[in-house]
Amino acid sequence: MSRIKIFADSTSDLNPDWIKTHDIGIIPLYVVFGDESLKDGVEITPELLYERVSKDGRLPKTAAPSPADFMKAFQPYIEQGDDILYISLSSELSSTYQNALLASSEFPEGRISVVDSLNLSSGIGLLVMKAVHAAQKGQSLKEITHLVESMKPNVRTEFVIDTLEYLHKGGRCSGMQNLIGSLLKIRPVIRVTDGKMSPAYKVRGKREKALDQMLQNTLSEKHQIDTDLIIVVHTMAEEDALELQKSLQEQTGGRVELTTAGCVICSHCGPKTIGIIYNTVL
Repeated sequence: MSRIKIFADSTSDLNPDWIKTHDIGIIPLYVVFGDESLKDGVEITPELLYERVSKDGRLPKTAAPSPADFMKAFQPYIEQGDDILYISLSSELSSTYQNALLASSEFPEGRISVVDSLNLSSGIGLLVMKAVHAAQKGQSLKEITHLVESMKPNVRTEFVIDTLEYLHKGGRCSGMQNLIGSLLKIRPVIRVTDGKMSPAYKVRGKREKALDQMLQNTLSEKHQIDTDLIIVVHTMAEEDALELQKSLQEQTGGRVELTTAGCVICSHCGPKTIGIIYNTVL
């Protein structure tokens, strides 16, 4: 049986230790400042992104890897006899999935499986880790693809956004909404629904109130959560992330891991964004 190489893109926000330990291939998206195009996580970090936004007052754009980028990444593994599973950023948010499909069509049929996660950030990462463990158990490419496809509808992804500034700069809320939201300390909560980022509700008041609401939302499904892996993802909010990790571990008894968001997520949501991602089971 062929070895199966698992790929994701940089929006999966996987912990670097997991990438190294499990030899996961990462294909970076691009962060674009004017005429300068930088590879997410390779040529630019969230810290540098925030510095540039603070200095210039403008958000970067983001761009998908090209079909050629995917072909370059896939080819060495196909040539050495490996099969490939690539789990992509939601097709509702990017052309990444379509470009991967175009690249896969240039290789022998059945050697590369491309799955649209219909998710982002650690919502992808959760699927990737399930695929990694299935591959380690000797499951076939077809079996792992089916497993990941069956899990997709059950992944829950929710973020608390600390500031409306990045949503405003990105054209996702008006100047008046930004002003009123800042004055009233309104913190939007974003969920991934049908592959899209959707405003779920807003919490007015202290940040802790919004984080506690997100925690309670998660715990309301306590008896349905797959406790093999729950992920807390954040950008520049480590203290809050550690508190959420502790609470989730105590109240679910599950394995709760921390990871940090990459530049693509940061450019849309801004600093101090924090999220909880988990899978539900019947």
